Amino acid sequence: MKAHPMPVLRLIWHDPTLRLVTLAFALLGAFACTFAPYQSLIAVERLGLSDAAYALVLVLASVLGVSGAIAAGIITDQRANRRQMALGAAILSLAGTALMWAAPGPWGFVLAHAVILPLGGSLFGQIFALSRLAAGAYPAQRDSIQSAVRAVFALPFVIVLPLWSLAFSAGVGVMAVYPAATLLALGLLALIWRFWPQDGRTVWADPKSGLSFVQSLAEMANRRVLIRVVLLGAVNTAVALYMVLIGLVFHDTPGRDEADVALFVGLVAGLEVPFMLAMPLALRLACKTVLIAAGAALYAAYLIALPLLAASPLVWLLTLPCAIGGAAILALPIAYLQDLMAARPGAGSSLMALQRVVGDGFCATAFAIGTFASGYGLAAVLGGACTLAGGLGLLWVDRRRGQRAQAVV
Repeated sequence: MKAHPMPVLRLIWHDPTLRLVTLAFALLGAFACTFAPYQSLIAVERLGLSDAAYALVLVLASVLGVSGAIAAGIITDQRANRRQMALGAAILSLAGTALMWAAPGPWGFVLAHAVILPLGGSLFGQIFALSRLAAGAYPAQRDSIQSAVRAVFALPFVIVLPLWSLAFSAGVGVMAVYPAATLLALGLLALIWRFWPQDGRTVWADPKSGLSFVQSLAEMANRRVLIRVVLLGAVNTAVALYMVLIGLVFHDTPGRDEADVALFVGLVAGLEVPFMLAMPLALRLACKTVLIAAGAALYAAYLIALPLLAASPLVWLLTLPCAIGGAAILALPIAYLQDLMAARPGAGSSLMALQRVVGDGFCATAFAIGTFASGYGLAAVLGGACTLAGGLGLLWVDRRRGQRAQAVV
């Protein structure tokens, strides 16, 4: 079967585990897009946190998020207890938004967004680890499958965010995102409880790693691995900063409001989906590293232009470079990182969390420095420069690696 989007989608739907992965990502995407675009707006404009305090929340969330994801990845490789870990992460996601529904104040926000939700965020990597294990039955189409399931995560943004745009235009308060997210988290928990394969009863082999926690950390700390994770984290800076800035920039722009935020993010996500599905075709023309670097350049240009064009109708044209660049730097690093630790699906997926925390750290730094020294425009420039540097650095370290990332441990 050729690596074409439609055959791959049919394959995914007829494989019970890949179908579960697809449905779980659809619900997880709907859960994330329900509150993530408004998180900074709620923190700063609704709850009164300063820009510096919110930057600190971002740093704490990043540290706890990556620590939890790495621990979950190593433990699932050690014990092959992926279902238990996935259920635990889903419960934490439910608890985080439920707390904000029940106690929508500054301290509730800090506890939910800096502690509970970041720990629950390990579910993203765990679903991808399951996807890689199940996709092992289709080695020729593994990259296509990974790109397709990542596209499914973006698909709810196309549906959910326009609905929020209509709701906000009709006068619904922005805090309504939390009860809605709680209901979605409850549905995700039920899906995992009912359909996630029982540990030890899967059709594929999932041997225990046999490594201690320290030995597993040592594998992940391999210099060649860490360099690439840090560079991909730098590439991810613009993605993290985009979700921070979009609500704040539009809020500070006359004529823009929460409905415009929802519409803009929804348009970007809608355009990302076909470009993500086209990634296997693009890989016939260039290797992952080149495509990631090109995507980083496009995304950096978009981020820098966002504050400059926010008041102009031309801002809507930025959705195209954002979507093209985003498709590359969101979909391709997943397979790239998993290839670095091909024998450890849990730890390999944890590298995504490590990449994300590096990006979140750069994002928080750019946001803090930019807003202290000048404003959101400077923060965007710093974030874009970091993303571009990450893409160029990845090209440099992979200059002798040929057409694809190879396992290095």
